[in-house]
Amino acid sequence: MLRSVFAISLCAGVAARTLPCQTSTQRLRVEEASSIPAGATRDSESLDRARSLIGRGEYASARRLAEAARGFRIVISLDDRALWVLRDNDTIRTADVGVASGLTLDYAGRKWTFRTPRGKHTVIGSKVAPFWTPPDWAYAETAHQNKLKLAWLSAGNPVTLSDGRRLTVRDGAVGVLFRDGVFVALPRDEHIVFEWTLYVPPYGTINRQLKGQLGPYALDLGGGYLLHGGPVGDSLAPTHGCIRLSDGDLEWLYTNVEKGTPVYIY
Repeated sequence: MLRSVFAISLCAGVAARTLPCQTSTQRLRVEEASSIPAGATRDSESLDRARSLIGRGEYASARRLAEAARGFRIVISLDDRALWVLRDNDTIRTADVGVASGLTLDYAGRKWTFRTPRGKHTVIGSKVAPFWTPPDWAYAETAHQNKLKLAWLSAGNPVTLSDGRRLTVRDGAVGVLFRDGVFVALPRDEHIVFEWTLYVPPYGTINRQLKGQLGPYALDLGGGYLLHGGPVGDSLAPTHGCIRLSDGDLEWLYTNVEKGTPVYIY
């Protein structure tokens, strides 16, 4: 569902006990991005090849399923980047959408291909001001773009830095434990970068929960896929698999679409 962009600011002059310096002169903010990451590659040269890569006949069968459906439903065309809300043969609302980029990121021994799954889905719930839990690819993108190593933090296994400080988890937050025993939590909206290594925070920590990156509302389709917005107004930029809408269209969907509504994507 999502990509990282970074606000870079100087760390010099900040009191060490209030905000520990990370990699010299770099502070990378965790955000849902609107651009394609450097180094990502296209996994296809045409729509036909893209369809074949996700299963022969999947596009055709998904479209037939959507065209045969009746009742109140949402239909999304990935090729047209369009969403329709229908009741039987009547169109109630239309919207432009952002869909998965179709790019592949290969970094640190792992590979992610960003696609929106076709077929029938169901709205399993909706959220106001949803939190974003950045997946591992969000950290891999940041590390790749900034030429950083990538490592994973885990609770109960502190990482000792070259100056004797330790990265550790305390009370659900990642922070720096100084040699005299003082613990200072790191900013939750910044990547954890020390000695040119980006450390991925553990799930369940506040460093893995960000607010304001998915827009004002989200409709959950299950499997980690959402209908959601973005941090910058009505951006319909490519996604990592989710469907991105403008704030106005999201508000309408949140108000009018109930749990259990079928969603057909082709």
